[in-house]
Amino acid sequence: MTSSAAVSPEPRRGGPTLALSAENLSALSDCGITVPTYDRSTVTPGIVHFGVGGFHRAHMAMVVDDLMESGLATDWGIVGAGVLPHDAAMRDALAGQDHLYTLTLKHPDGARERRVIGSIIDYRFGPDDPAGLLDLLTDPAIRIVSLTVTEGGYNVNPVTGEFITDEPAIVADVEALRAGELPSTVFGYVVSALRARRDAGLAPFTVQSCDNISENGEVAAKMFSAFARLVDAELADWIGANVAFPNSMVDRITPATTDDDRADLLTDTGVQDAWPVVAEPFFQWVLQDVFTSGRPPYEQARVQVVDDVQPYEHMKLRLLNSGHQGLAYFGLLGGYTFAHEAMANPDFPIYLRRYMDEEGTPSLAPLPGIDLDAYKDSLIERFSNPEIRDTLARLGAESSDRIPKWLLPVVKDNLASGHPVDVAAAICASWARYAEGHDETGGRFTIVDRYSDRLQEVAGTQNDDPLAFLRQEQFFGGLAQEPRFTEPYLAALTSLHERGAKETVRRLAAHEEL
Repeated sequence: MTSSAAVSPEPRRGGPTLALSAENLSALSDCGITVPTYDRSTVTPGIVHFGVGGFHRAHMAMVVDDLMESGLATDWGIVGAGVLPHDAAMRDALAGQDHLYTLTLKHPDGARERRVIGSIIDYRFGPDDPAGLLDLLTDPAIRIVSLTVTEGGYNVNPVTGEFITDEPAIVADVEALRAGELPSTVFGYVVSALRARRDAGLAPFTVQSCDNISENGEVAAKMFSAFARLVDAELADWIGANVAFPNSMVDRITPATTDDDRADLLTDTGVQDAWPVVAEPFFQWVLQDVFTSGRPPYEQARVQVVDDVQPYEHMKLRLLNSGHQGLAYFGLLGGYTFAHEAMANPDFPIYLRRYMDEEGTPSLAPLPGIDLDAYKDSLIERFSNPEIRDTLARLGAESSDRIPKWLLPVVKDNLASGHPVDVAAAICASWARYAEGHDETGGRFTIVDRYSDRLQEVAGTQNDDPLAFLRQEQFFGGLAQEPRFTEPYLAALTSLHERGAKETVRRLAAHEEL
């Protein structure tokens, strides 16, 4: 694999501006940016990816670009796809620069690695041309349809684990497919294309989830099959028998792009990118080797291709992702904006390491060959990276999808095994306090969650009924009836109201009574 290192040059303040485009690639290399050396005109599509955001472009698209740079996978070009109104912005940004973009890796010491990624060769916005996107998905050249549609995009009931059938968009798409009309959701497009391929005698594509969901391939298989069953039971059976849904574990902190990121790129290099990507240097992708119609040689680009992803996945979701939840709400309530700011408070790393050691780690199966202490050390270092400027608001978004999938499995396993759940209960209490919608100085939060109105309404009753938030069985199941959990939960919630977030974290770090 070709190295992606390109440390940024001296700032070019006042220098000429260079637009990011295929025509300007050779000039970009003089700006301290690594550019593709392969001939992009020879790249043909093999992957359609729904949900082109920062993470996909810092992760899967980078891997495919690495392979192409090594002379491999030129028949696995990526065509981005979007079906939601906000996806039009990505369509426009990429179309204006020949679907190229810059990826900047930010090291804790301030060093930068900058490169241009060329593996995305087109982008289709479903509302522009539904028939065209469906035709693309039916093309036998497309052998993988990959997804980063967020945890909520799988339409899973967080308590029952079943497909939510009464979402209006789902109801409309089921009716459309039954009537032979064009789809509008990712479920509709994927199932329509699989039906068309079956009817034409073509091999199906693999559906490859890259989202932060435990057993994401199995979740995708269950949800897409459930949607298909609403349309046609025989089609659902065919999908179950013929379509591969590999599990994967993905890991790279990729904060949302800001105007400062655009400005820094322009100042340092003179390059103008409508939607650059910034990420941490750390990268991990563990992928189950189950594919319907072939795959790129991922293992030649740092991907761990394995038979069983679950042990690695649990390690990441229960330590890193749950750790982020432990950082987000306490940090926001304490008045911090960025992850590294909260981590500069010496109590936060100690408290998070307590969760990882006492609760996260005991819930994990054995991991041969993994040094868990070193991994946890790396998490504290990554959370503390001041260059990433990862916002706590981003980490705390979509909590109703994340807490039930990442943290509550730890609680369930530890309650069953007799291990403690005190810190996890405190994290849940911090979510409940955050859901009240204001910090300790009265400043208002913008809560990004599909259930935000309901969450704030319930959280507003906590003074009269401290277990009100926990009684939302859709998210917490029966935990409100479990004293081993409710006692530390109530203690933490009371401490948050009476002492504040920083003092509560200090006491958790010091193992003091709340």
